[in-house]
Amino acid sequence: MNDFIQAYSWINMRFLFEGMWVTVQVAFVSVILSFIMGSILGIIRYAKIPYVSWAVGLLIDLIRNLPLLLIIFFTYFALPHIGVQFSVIGSTIFAMTIFESAMLAEIVRGGVVSVPKGQSEGARSNGLSFGQTLWYILLPQAYKKMIPPIVSQFVSLIKDTSLATIIMLPEMTYRAQIIYAQNPKQIVPMFLMLAFLYFVLNYCLSKVGQVIDKRMVV
Repeated sequence: MNDFIQAYSWINMRFLFEGMWVTVQVAFVSVILSFIMGSILGIIRYAKIPYVSWAVGLLIDLIRNLPLLLIIFFTYFALPHIGVQFSVIGSTIFAMTIFESAMLAEIVRGGVVSVPKGQSEGARSNGLSFGQTLWYILLPQAYKKMIPPIVSQFVSLIKDTSLATIIMLPEMTYRAQIIYAQNPKQIVPMFLMLAFLYFVLNYCLSKVGQVIDKRMVV
């Protein structure tokens, strides 16, 4: 019992909460960037631009079939050898944005394809250009359908930030390791606290997604 009490001391909790703030920051920036990039890539795939859409599709398939950990390794350890160097946080954001963009691109493409073809044909017959049809007709309907899988992908993104402990990103999991390294008897309470904090973050994100989903349906 004393190990639990000591593990949850204010010093340890403050240290852990600072790591949670790093997790939130990295996840938030990665979510915004990957949503923008994933939408662009998904639209390019849907547009079937000669050669370009094929090349984008090949790149997306390549990234989607690679482990995120490998992409983090490549970003942090390999890119500096060709003159591209990021900080630990920058490397994590870059790697996660690339990986999540590929995942979201397929979600976006699938969402647009799922809109009945008659919607696109009706818009074009009324004089709307392809861009106007996409922006005003297809994407608003597609994004309504995409909310659940997009939120699920963002939940995975928050959990995947823990992989960056391998490059010493000072987020929650890394800081928990530092705490129980000083006292191995605190490993169980630290893991329990990590589970609780990840649950809170992901549960809140899921609830936000549900609220947005209900409002868009209405």
